[in-house]
Amino acid sequence: MGERPQSRILDYYDEAGAEKKQDDGLSYSTPVFVPAHPRYPAADGEEPLIAFELLEHPAGPAVPVAFTTLEKLVAALGPAQPWIASSIGPFTEAMRDAGLPMVHLDPAIEPGHRNWTLDDLEEYARKVS
Repeated sequence: MGERPQSRILDYYDEAGAEKKQDDGLSYSTPVFVPAHPRYPAADGEEPLIAFELLEHPAGPAVPVAFTTLEKLVAALGPAQPWIASSIGPFTEAMRDAGLPMVHLDPAIEPGHRNWTLDDLEEYARKVS
């Protein structure tokens, strides 16, 4: 089994822990917009979780994605797409710790991708209320 790809996220910090920027302008605390929605547990009294949505990737397993602007997320996935804002560093680390492939930033979305619709949001809201 080959070595798992490592995130470059630690490249955004120097040894003293001070934030630094890479050529792409990102730092550990750069905000990103991530496709996600709440996941409500079946048992009463349990806290809801956030379900990060993975996108199919033609070269392998589904991958976590993040967008550098909300406009890019909406352009790629539509205006009904649920999302959260996060810093790229903690998001990338969480995905790595979950054993997922590397985060794809501002991915191109294949034509025909199934996006959330307003009807989907209404149905989801009915199911969880």
